[in-house]
Order: sequence, then structure tokens, then C-alpha cells
Amino acid sequence: MTQLLSKAFDEAAKLPEHEQNILANWIFAELASELRWQKTFANSEDLLAQLADEACAEYRAGRTLVLDPEKL
Repeated sequence: MTQLLSKAFDEAAKLPEHEQNILANWIFAELASELRWQKTFANSEDLLAQLADEACAEYRAGRTLVLDPEKL
């Protein structure tokens, strides 16, 4: 465990039990969310590569426009 994480847990341990449980549930939810994102990206690598190839082909064919944030 890093020193920073250890310090964060030390501070969290000073919270009332109810708040510690809220924090723990939030941490578990964040970890689960991160795992879902990792799996999603790992499973979509081929699709993302295909989409990138299509975007590059459209650019080379002159079928793209310059993005103007003022017109969004």
C-alpha cells in the first residue's frame, strides 16, 4: 500500500462508523466501475481499431470537416 493511501485510510478511520461505511461502499463501487471499463475496453479493441481505420479513410477521402467549437 502506498503512503498516500495509508494516510487516507488513517484519516477515514477517524470518521464515524456510518460515514466509514459510506466511504467504503463508494470505494467498492469505484473499483467495480473501473473493472467494468477495463473489461469493456479490452473487449472492444478490434472495434475501436476498425472505427479508427474508418475515420482515417474518411479524412483521407476529404469527407471530414474541421470542428468549430463556436458552432456546437
